[in-house]
Amino acid sequence: MRTLRVALAVLPAILVCACSNGSAPSAEIDVIGAPMDPFDTGPRLSPAGQLVRAATAEGLVGLDEQGRVIPALADRWIVTDDGLSYIFRLRDGAWPGGAEISGETAKAALRSALAGLAGTSLGLDLSGVEEIRAMAGRVVEIRLSRPVPDLLQLLAQPELGLVYKGSGGGPMVLRRNGDAAALTPIPPGHLGLPQPAGWRERVRTVLVRAVPAHVATERFATGQVDVVLGGRFESLPLAQAVAGLSRRPLKLDPAPGLFGLAVATSRGWLAVAECREAMALTIDRDAVASALGLGGWGGRAAPVPLPLPATMPGGSWIDRPLAERRAEASARIARCKASHGDPGPLRLALPDGPGAEALHASLAQDFAAIGLALARVPARVPGDLRLLDAVARYPRPDWYLHQLSCATLRGPCSAEADARLAAAQAQTDPAKSAQLLSQAQGISAGAAVFIPLGAPVRWSLVRERVEGFSPNPAAFHPLPPLAGQAL
Repeated sequence: MRTLRVALAVLPAILVCACSNGSAPSAEIDVIGAPMDPFDTGPRLSPAGQLVRAATAEGLVGLDEQGRVIPALADRWIVTDDGLSYIFRLRDGAWPGGAEISGETAKAALRSALAGLAGTSLGLDLSGVEEIRAMAGRVVEIRLSRPVPDLLQLLAQPELGLVYKGSGGGPMVLRRNGDAAALTPIPPGHLGLPQPAGWRERVRTVLVRAVPAHVATERFATGQVDVVLGGRFESLPLAQAVAGLSRRPLKLDPAPGLFGLAVATSRGWLAVAECREAMALTIDRDAVASALGLGGWGGRAAPVPLPLPATMPGGSWIDRPLAERRAEASARIARCKASHGDPGPLRLALPDGPGAEALHASLAQDFAAIGLALARVPARVPGDLRLLDAVARYPRPDWYLHQLSCATLRGPCSAEADARLAAAQAQTDPAKSAQLLSQAQGISAGAAVFIPLGAPVRWSLVRERVEGFSPNPAAFHPLPPLAGQAL
């Protein structure tokens, strides 16, 4: 262990030598965002910030290029039969400052990470964590107050990267290089891992820049970068134009999640669930997909992409023809305006970009069909409706219901749905828990505080020669594989 600590103390010098002695040229990657995004700190990370955090501060587990959970600081683990205890065996190694990676240091780092997530939706997902215990040597235990079936997927999120005394344990080291974040792989031997033969010849430094979408797509088109990450629906037309007719460089992630309109105010008839639901009835989701250039995307009328409860309020309209739905919606809006007043044009807050323009145009036509005007305002301006666009951290009803809870939404919400969710999570009988979750899902949908459109859109531009990239349900593309580092 003393040898490893000494090696980590001189790691920066070793890395400089490694980068200057015949290693491959740097890989340049653009991530759509703002210039300082790669250097984000805190619990709410931009896409670029997530990539850098995951590369420089491993969690107990991590995600590979296919979105699968893989060992990280923990090289193995067991789960007790009741699902209430996860015991992790940590790999042999040290933190950058030389302190041993042990149950005690991992416990301190994990507690700090969890404390930083208080008040976030990810914090709600992890609310079942009751206690963290350091056991003998390099073992740490997480005890739960209730089963959390997707705990490993949650622990693999970049926000759960562990930092001890201000530093993460790799597998890459970060330095500032002008406007770029330069991330250099740390030799596995210095992390207490086996080092494959020829490792140094295969890896390269990755330069990550966060730039606007039009800059990233232009740099890809002119050959300045081989990879663009972090694309969303609003910039999709730019990527489609660069990819051309074959669209081979354009990669879409099969990511579940929420993409739709959250009601952000209770003024006028927007305070009434039946009136809010009228907006969901009038939307032609196939036309939305066409406007975004997403053949085969398919719209979605239910908030949670799982089987709907048979008794879900409003569930009967989902499969009705559009003309029938609009007739019902138009009648409802007339009654709502007469009873609760007309708030005037509805303000929809959207990000900049040609995809957002296309979405607004399609929705404005849908709303006009039932006598509503829809005005677009910038995303930073409070509106009556705002876009909710998020990839699911794990594909279970709990995640969706946390996103639509009173603790997360800014606007109307359903305290009753929250109460059913809490009861479901506290229930030890799986059948009763499933029943309560189904009730919570139905109540949340009936409250009509969210108007679903479809699945979130996440895209990347990747040249064919690039290795270490794979579209995946997590819509997360870690940097070490793109650097040629064997994980």
